[in-house]
Amino acid sequence: MTAEPSQSERVWAALRRVDDPELGINVVDLGLVYAVAVEGKRVDVQMTMTSPACPLGPYITEQARQAIEAELPELESIEIELVWEPPWHPGLMAEHVAGAFGSGR
Repeated sequence: MTAEPSQSERVWAALRRVDDPELGINVVDLGLVYAVAVEGKRVDVQMTMTSPACPLGPYITEQARQAIEAELPELESIEIELVWEPPWHPGLMAEHVAGAFGSGR
């Protein structure tokens, strides 16, 4: 018998279904999600974009919110904060993604 995934694991799974529309890679593997905190019926997500000038920030954060709501409809509050520190860099990508981009991680 396998254990049910925790709420935190379910949030991370939901975020893996959110792709950067320009790159077609999910935001978790791109290294855009810095933190997920679940407390009761509230989740807080800290994430970034590849650049502060990224015009897709509002779109991607809304997609993230919708994915979390679909996965955990019992949540009462979903807060997604865009942060710029530390700045995103290719070294934050998952190894299998970095290899596809030839970043030499």
